[in-house]
Amino acid sequence: MAEDINFDDGGANHQKPRNEDEVMTTAQGSPVADDQNWLTAGRRGPQLLEDHIAREKIFHFDHERIPERVVHARGYGIHGHFELKKAIPEFSRAAIFNEVGVKTPTFTRFSTVAGSAGSPDLARDVRGFATKFYTSEGNWDLVGNNIPVFFIQDAIKFPDLIHAAKPAPDRGFPQAQTAHDNFWDFISLTPEAMHMVMWIMSDRTIPRSLRFMEGFGVHTFRLVNAEGKSHFVKFHWKPHQGMQSVVWNEAVKINGADPDFHRRDMWDSIEAGDFPAWDLGIQVFDEAFAETFEFDVLDATKIIPEEQVPVEIIGTLTLDANVDNFFAETEQVAFCTQNIVPGIDFSDDPLLQGRNFSYLDTQLKRLGGPNFTHIPINAPKCPVRHFQQDGHMAMTNPKGRANYEPNSWTGPADDNREPRGPRGCPMNGFTSYEAPVESPKIRARSETFADHYSQARQFYVSQTEIEQGHMANALTFELSKVEHVHIRERMVGHLRNIDEDLAKEVADGLGMADMPDKMPAAREPITDLPASKPLSILANSPKTFKGRKLGLYIAEGADAGMVSALMEAVKSEGGMVEVVAPHVTGAKLSDGKMQAADQKIDGAPSVLYDAVAVVMGEKAGKNYADDKPSIDFVNDAFAHAKFIGYAPGAMPLLKGAGVAGKMDQGFVELADANGAAAKFIDQCKQLRFWDRAAVKQD
Repeated sequence: MAEDINFDDGGANHQKPRNEDEVMTTAQGSPVADDQNWLTAGRRGPQLLEDHIAREKIFHFDHERIPERVVHARGYGIHGHFELKKAIPEFSRAAIFNEVGVKTPTFTRFSTVAGSAGSPDLARDVRGFATKFYTSEGNWDLVGNNIPVFFIQDAIKFPDLIHAAKPAPDRGFPQAQTAHDNFWDFISLTPEAMHMVMWIMSDRTIPRSLRFMEGFGVHTFRLVNAEGKSHFVKFHWKPHQGMQSVVWNEAVKINGADPDFHRRDMWDSIEAGDFPAWDLGIQVFDEAFAETFEFDVLDATKIIPEEQVPVEIIGTLTLDANVDNFFAETEQVAFCTQNIVPGIDFSDDPLLQGRNFSYLDTQLKRLGGPNFTHIPINAPKCPVRHFQQDGHMAMTNPKGRANYEPNSWTGPADDNREPRGPRGCPMNGFTSYEAPVESPKIRARSETFADHYSQARQFYVSQTEIEQGHMANALTFELSKVEHVHIRERMVGHLRNIDEDLAKEVADGLGMADMPDKMPAAREPITDLPASKPLSILANSPKTFKGRKLGLYIAEGADAGMVSALMEAVKSEGGMVEVVAPHVTGAKLSDGKMQAADQKIDGAPSVLYDAVAVVMGEKAGKNYADDKPSIDFVNDAFAHAKFIGYAPGAMPLLKGAGVAGKMDQGFVELADANGAAAKFIDQCKQLRFWDRAAVKQD
């Protein structure tokens, strides 16, 4: 006689469902009685192979991971929409650019490049900024970065670049870092990378948030209007939130405190209804400009300064919905630079041409076959009509007898056997711009690509003094991790072609006794290109605390009125407050009421916040004057040039942290609940008190 099944063994999972919609099923739809106990021969007997429920569950688990992306493996995706604000029929016939007010669904994925899927968010790295537009004419993928240039000019060098940046094959490290011999060996032997080097050593590669980055299409594309006339175009994303980055010491500590910092920040922002937005801008220019521009517009290591071709804003991207399932959407989304729509076309940029092959090839490997467009996140939201069929994971196949064209079988049944069904349409379908092509087949780079230092210098001189200092420190740090002296010397030799003062500062930081010779330049650099203000982050400070976060550290006896005033001041500015306390339960305020905390002090370092306030009674201030997490909270905020608000009772803690004697205008006393809180948050709109960073600290 069969033994009774003990449903208590599986726990609460076996409570009777309230309705039919809650009944668990297999992947085949068969109702499941118990998925917590494998079918066995008796209670203590061997498991039976016939248990199809258990085998299906384990089978799926064993295969639930797909190969991660070779690059851009660590990503984060958000749904949104694009709304066109200005039609441009004179430039493009694309419907997405000609229907003002229409909201096109989008999916945007941000990512780091070099690290694995498990690497930390604040690695010094380029950030991918890829957006899939589900347009009425098919999917358009704008696959860009938060930096407008790239390391290389030809896609054939891409495997070498990524191999050099990834963990060394013999030891499997370092992870998500470029501070090692392989990377700088490759870079120092690749002069075309020098412009990109300036960008990656700048604060652009350690953004405070994904919400506070610019985005770029990188390449020169074409726009083609209804008459077949073409213009070149570069795409730009301008954040409504403004730009903001962290300092390197801060990035290192954030990675330790919260390796998911960027993901958490974006998730929390969307859940709070603070939807980030970017304006889509275009730089449009014609063949005449391309012929007279100082550099080749097909060279992906070059920009076109906005002073020469202004960015025209045509629409807005708003991200307003987190994914329902990370794997199904963020992990399975497939971006391809080749995905364009009528009215947008490619240029002859050799890096873009190679990417068009590589991205499609990558999706075939990762997602198992040619039918990755059947996955909902990749599926167009407009009608799809073709004769493609079968293949791995085919979800839909054309109906009817015909799987070829032309044919006589699709359409209404009648005696007229004219070809029917979906057909190409020269009037409405995609047609390539008829650019003339007539040249011998060769393997060579155009001489117009030969200037590798001029725009690198232009980017450097466009930075503020604070930013230039950060770049010098970044180069010194990275090259100090390089073991081979000749690689360091080669890099400093390149820097001499960019800026002698920068090269000297890095050489001194590396302890070089003599300056290396300049590296030979394929073309003499242009040294008088003017500074371009849009290239600097600090020169374009948003002057707002909207979307930023205050770390409010409270302890026993904290002034209740001040705590309330700070929360209100931050809220009115559109920011967020996270309450930190010695205990996660919170602290009792001066009015005797308990204020709940969001974080415990040793789990919430000040690196997680844009500004901090320390509000506590005098007794608590003395109690925590020698508390290490409390001291670190204050010290790091001071070292990272953040604004610090403090209640008088917190002075013993400030003295214990060693900053009481160094208080500058970045400190605001929080003694008057009626005005001090508002004054403090108003100062926080500057985001950092950079005057402090310019002073050499003990």
